[in-house]
Amino acid sequence: MRLFFTAFPSILCIVFSLQARSQKTVELWLTNADKSALFQKQKTLPGFHKGVHDSAFIEVNEKITYQSIDGFGFALTGGSAMHIIRMSTEARSSLLNEIFGTAKNSIGVSYLRVSIGASDLNESVFSYDDLPAGTSDTSMQHFDLGPDKKDVIPVLKEIISIYPGIKILASPWSPPSWMKTNNDTRGGRLKPEYYKAYVKYFLKYIQGMKAEGITIDAITVQNEPLHPGNNPSLLMTAPDEAEFIKNYLGPAFKAANVNTKIILYDHNADRPDYPIFILNDPQAYKYIDGSGFHLYGGKIEALSIVHDKFPEKNLYFTEQMVVDRPHDTGISMVWPVTHIIVGATRNWCRNVLLWNLAADPSFKPFTDRGGCPSCQGAVTIDGDQVTRNTAYYTIAHASKFVRPGSLRIASSEADKLPNVAFKTPDGKKVLIVVNGSQQMKKFDIVYKNELLTAKLEAGAVGTYIW
Repeated sequence: MRLFFTAFPSILCIVFSLQARSQKTVELWLTNADKSALFQKQKTLPGFHKGVHDSAFIEVNEKITYQSIDGFGFALTGGSAMHIIRMSTEARSSLLNEIFGTAKNSIGVSYLRVSIGASDLNESVFSYDDLPAGTSDTSMQHFDLGPDKKDVIPVLKEIISIYPGIKILASPWSPPSWMKTNNDTRGGRLKPEYYKAYVKYFLKYIQGMKAEGITIDAITVQNEPLHPGNNPSLLMTAPDEAEFIKNYLGPAFKAANVNTKIILYDHNADRPDYPIFILNDPQAYKYIDGSGFHLYGGKIEALSIVHDKFPEKNLYFTEQMVVDRPHDTGISMVWPVTHIIVGATRNWCRNVLLWNLAADPSFKPFTDRGGCPSCQGAVTIDGDQVTRNTAYYTIAHASKFVRPGSLRIASSEADKLPNVAFKTPDGKKVLIVVNGSQQMKKFDIVYKNELLTAKLEAGAVGTYIW
């Protein structure tokens, strides 16, 4: 008996030691540039161990935390919804569960962007209050979500049934043309005499979607306000947007007890002065949740300029087109993961949204007079056939593991190894790493003074979870 009781504590120590080590084994999901792995789970890596790193290393420190994460996803354009709703019931259900579900074979998209009225990726241009020339409707008596009821709204309802917690951002491309200086869906400016009517338009939209069971978490005031060349589009300068927010939209949302967040700007990183100008206005500032950015111009680091000046205001990455390179037999993940997944979150964004969810093999639909003829979807839909493209895998490397409520945590920079780390609500650590070099890179992941040796082929992306 004495021998048994003497040995028992040692046995327990061995068991607990093995359990502690097994909890530090690392899961790896990999995409290789040659497509030998496409967001594919690899054999579990051995646990962290004591040692001294003698190569490139990335140190993860969960004690240093940054912004909370709302989610990762795509724009559900009218064109995306049109293709999805035309699929057979079985094929549509399978695709939506794969994209928005949280099961083993799903990628867990948790954030969507939709357009208020048509975007340039609709078959035709419309608003929710289109009228004959020379007439107006300041009381919004003719407001009707009608065009979206045939595709966007039913697809959103099916998505919500799969993932009820999904966040939805809504952005207008243009007000009704009768509100504009040029009476056209493309370009022009919002007439000041219709500011109040346009506020009612926003409220009708939010309330109408709510009646359909769809909560709009946030709106941007205007998509790409400095690019009036799309159809539809609107020119809205920073002084105009500031005036609209502080004297019309903000007070109206407050009076109506609307909790939908107001996000300003929603355009490229080359003009951080635009949101800064508006946030410098104390009357506008109080109604604003944060600023939205795209990356068709400028550098992603510019977002930190806005954060450093207004650290209490949020940042969002609201749009970027990511497409397969023509005639490329491999997959080019380095730029989008480096600049968008890593870059946007390292520069304080709470979300990442790519443009757009779905198109057909010809990148249709798109509008005339400025619609986008090269906007490939994250998935290409041809009847019931689905092809997954670069944008799909770019988002998947984050969305499946970095769930809403995760915190970005510190991770050190390493040469040619762009990376970002997160701590999930259930305590897991997620590290996304890109090999941006032209050769295989070996590196150590350092965590709590222990290390794990890893390697990535040139152009590869790895998501490590422990």
